[in-house]
Amino acid sequence: MQNLFSTYKIKNLELKNRVVMPPMCQYSVEKKDGIANEWHYLHYVSRAVGGTGFIIVEMTDVEPDGRITDYDLGLWSDEQVPALAKIVEAVHSHGAKIGIQIAHAGRKAEDAAEPVAPSAIPFDENSKTPRALTTEEVKGMVEKFRLAVRRAVQAGFDAIEIHGAHGYLIHQFHSPLTNKRDDEYGQDLTKFGREVIEAAKAEMPADMPLIMRISAREYVEGGYGIEESIEFSKAYKDAGADVFDVSSGGEGQIAAWGRPGTHAAYQVPLARKIKEVLQVPVMAVGRLDDPILANAVIGNEEADLVQVGRGMLRNPYWTLEAAKQLRKENIVPKQYEAGF
Repeated sequence: MQNLFSTYKIKNLELKNRVVMPPMCQYSVEKKDGIANEWHYLHYVSRAVGGTGFIIVEMTDVEPDGRITDYDLGLWSDEQVPALAKIVEAVHSHGAKIGIQIAHAGRKAEDAAEPVAPSAIPFDENSKTPRALTTEEVKGMVEKFRLAVRRAVQAGFDAIEIHGAHGYLIHQFHSPLTNKRDDEYGQDLTKFGREVIEAAKAEMPADMPLIMRISAREYVEGGYGIEESIEFSKAYKDAGADVFDVSSGGEGQIAAWGRPGTHAAYQVPLARKIKEVLQVPVMAVGRLDDPILANAVIGNEEADLVQVGRGMLRNPYWTLEAAKQLRKENIVPKQYEAGF
C-alpha cells in the first residue's frame, strides 16, 4: 500500500518519500545578477534537513528579461552554476534529491524594458504591452532553454522541470488566448513547448527525468479546460516529458465565473485526470498542507507525488512533523530527536 512515506523511483530519480517542495519564487537575488546567495542556500538545505524527499528550486530563467523580477534566479551564464552546485551538494548530503525549474516569464516579465511574448497582448491594463517574437527569435529562445538546461545538468541537479504553467512563456504559446500568431508557432500551439522539451532532453542524461509543469485549466472567460490540456499534454508526453506537475491558472485576471477553488486539494482532480488519461506519473499541488490529506492523495493513487508549498514555507520540518502525525518510521535527524 502506497503512502506519503513510500519510496518512489522514476528513471534514475530515487526518492525516500513522496513529499515534494514545489518551486516558489523567493525574489531574493539582491545583486540582480541571477546568482543564488546565502538565503537560497539556507532556504533549500533546511528543507532537506527537514526530511523532504524532493526539492524543486524556484523558477530560474533563461535570459535576464525572462525573469518575473530582477530579483529572480537565472541560468543564462556559466557564472551562475557554482552557487547552484553548492546547494545541490548540500541537499544531497542530507539525503534529499533536488531538481530545478527552468522558465521564461514572457509577457509577465515585470522589470523587462520590453517584455516578449507570442503575440503583442498585455497581461492586464497595468502591464506593459509585450513585443511579439519573430519566428527566428522563437527558435533562438528554444536554444536559450537548451543552454540553461545544460548548465543545470552541470550543476548536478537530479531532474529538470520545464515551466509550462501560470501564464508564463510556454503557457502563452499553447493558449489560444495569448497566441494569435500566423507562423508555424501559431499553426501548432504546442510546437514551442515541444521543441523546448526536445532541446532539454538532448542535454540531459538519458536516465534523468524531465518534469513538465502545466496549468490544466484557465480561469478566464474563453480559457481552456481539462480536455484541452489533456491534448497538449499528450504532445508534450510524446516530445519526452516523463512526469507532469499539474497546477492551474495564472493566465490573466481571474473572472468571477472561473474563480479557482480555495478548498483543500482543489487541483487534485486535474492531476488525477491527467494521470488516468495519459498513464503518466503526476505531482499534485495546491492546499495539501494537511498530512492526512496528503497521505490520502498518495494512498488513493490520485497522484504519485505531493507538493507542499505554504506549509513548507511556514515550517521547514513539515515532513518530520507529518511522519510523526502519521506514525511512520522515525526519520528525525539524531540531533533533533529530543524534540520529537
